[in-house]
Amino acid sequence: MEAKFWLGKWERNEIAFHGSEANALLVKCFGALALPPGSRVFVPLCGKSLDMVWLLSRGCRVAGAELSELAVRQFFSELGVEPKVSLEGGLKRYCAENIDIFCGDIFDLTPVVLGPVNAVYDRAALVALPGAFRPRYAEHVRTLTGQAPQLLICYEYDESKGEGPPFSISPEEIERHFSGSYEVSFLESFEVPGGFKDMGPAKENVWLLKRK
Repeated sequence: MEAKFWLGKWERNEIAFHGSEANALLVKCFGALALPPGSRVFVPLCGKSLDMVWLLSRGCRVAGAELSELAVRQFFSELGVEPKVSLEGGLKRYCAENIDIFCGDIFDLTPVVLGPVNAVYDRAALVALPGAFRPRYAEHVRTLTGQAPQLLICYEYDESKGEGPPFSISPEEIERHFSGSYEVSFLESFEVPGGFKDMGPAKENVWLLKRK
């Protein structure tokens, strides 16, 4: 979607996609990444997700990327932390203990600016992008993170009944984007209670991507 679409969502507080607690599938499946304490986890299109708070509580360091500066400011405010703000490669970096959020277009983020990461947690990025953008995004994250392993959560529903965001991502599409660079493993599926208003029944699928 165009940047103004998501910026408008935050400005109007139309953020039904923002969960009131850590994602249940993250909590259940995070161990599949087998990360040692202190690992740095990259969360693309992070918003002000409480998943980042959960990751911090598990002893991880977190790096996020988010378009909306309002979302980033709200995250730190709700965390009760005053971040340091600096300019890094055309993006604003909001930094506090064990967390960095880079504010701006994720495609402007470079490996040098991001720094090393041990894993990627994607619950809201791939599903937020229209199909034409998803191949570019998948390749960008692979390059950006040095092909770090990923815990990827996607929605799947009947697109003939409606279209996102969040968009439906089929197992075939997962294979198409990632099987060339990663060993792709299906971990878990969870029915979305009540489905989606316009698209009917839906489920969340969890994938583990590990470097080949």
